[in-house]
Amino acid sequence: MIQDEDTPEADKGLAQRQIIHLIYGLFALGIVSCGFFGPAIIAAIVLAYLKRADMVGTVSAGHIDWVIRTFWWGLLWIVLSAIAMFVFVGFVTGAIAVIWVIYRLIKGWLAHCAGEMPLPGL
Repeated sequence: MIQDEDTPEADKGLAQRQIIHLIYGLFALGIVSCGFFGPAIIAAIVLAYLKRADMVGTVSAGHIDWVIRTFWWGLLWIVLSAIAMFVFVGFVTGAIAVIWVIYRLIKGWLAHCAGEMPLPGL
């Protein structure tokens, strides 16, 4: 049976849904390993930026933006918490920032599994 190149079966790459799972999985690996696999987070963000244009106008685009925003806001709060450690409140704010990143990661991944866009908010 000859397949037309325009059919989805002829697509040699990963499906958008699989790419989103890979991005969430890499991000989660970096978080769960307490930074030991930190490069996995960087790989997830690089992949998200590379695939962002391919997913414009789809549900997956919302997940790409969700992960990218989670990364940058989380990084900001972790850096500010590291600075605040000099006045001994950084441990608390750092813990809150990590919990927030984990919450957003879980919330987005569950929405993806349900085929929905992550809801705006926290």
